This record gives sequence, C-alpha cells and structure tokens, in this order.
Amino acid sequence: MSASGLRCRVCETVSRPEPVDACRRCDGPTDLTYDWARIARDVSHASIAAGPPSLWRYDGLLPAGARVEFGAGWTPLHRADRLSELLEVDLHLKLEGHNPTHSYKDRIATIAAATALDHGVTTLCCSSTGNLGHAVAAAAAATGLEAIVL
Repeated sequence: MSASGLRCRVCETVSRPEPVDACRRCDGPTDLTYDWARIARDVSHASIAAGPPSLWRYDGLLPAGARVEFGAGWTPLHRADRLSELLEVDLHLKLEGHNPTHSYKDRIATIAAATALDHGVTTLCCSSTGNLGHAVAAAAAATGLEAIVL
C-alpha cells in the first residue's frame, strides 16, 4: 500500500490512513499522503512493465493493499487515424467501454472495494445517477461487499 497518511486540507493535520469521511480535528476534507522516497525505491518503469495485465501493474502507486479483480482497467488503446492526420500527432484513444460496466469509474470502484477490504469495511456506498453507481454495485458484487447506491 502506497498511502502513508491522511492530510487535512483545512488544518493540515496528518493522521494515519483510515476510513473516515472528514478530518477528526476540524471536519475538513482529507487527501492521501504518500511516502515518495519509498515509492521511488520500490517502483520503476521496469517493475510496472513487468506487472500483470490489469490495473494492479500499478500496485506500488495505488492506495490499497488488497487486490480486487473483476476486469476493470487494462482497456485497449486505439489509434485515431483521422484525428491523428488532422492534428498531425499520433493520437490514441483509451476504450473505457471495455470495462465491466463500460465506464472508467470501474477503476475507482475497484480501488474503493480494495481499500474497504483493507480496513474491514463491509459496505460500499455512493450517491450516483449512473456510471458510478453501476461501478460500485459491480465491485461490491465481485467482492461480496454490500452496496448502497443513493
């Protein structure tokens, strides 16, 4: 797991990474902090290239320790010939429709489910009118977690 703590955007308090929805000191929003020196020692272009053909090839950069696999990530790149010629660049498009729920949000839900498992959380919950809700429900179903989509 690459995350080393949570840092509050308001009071700048740093605490251990845990499943909280806000800073325990001031109720402000938090961001993950990382041990960049450790990551620089452990992660390289070669280690990423040697990783599995899934989003877990970036494991050393992701904030979760558990590995959840239900097919998210590793979507193909497709060269956009006409746009490449028009823009005079070599343009490739990432085909996120190849994810299980046809959305890039499957990646986010996979990391959320893995992090939930890391911390013993049994329910994934989100507010969504579409793609995020589908992705959270699919990740929860794949891992045996409960899903609540509002």
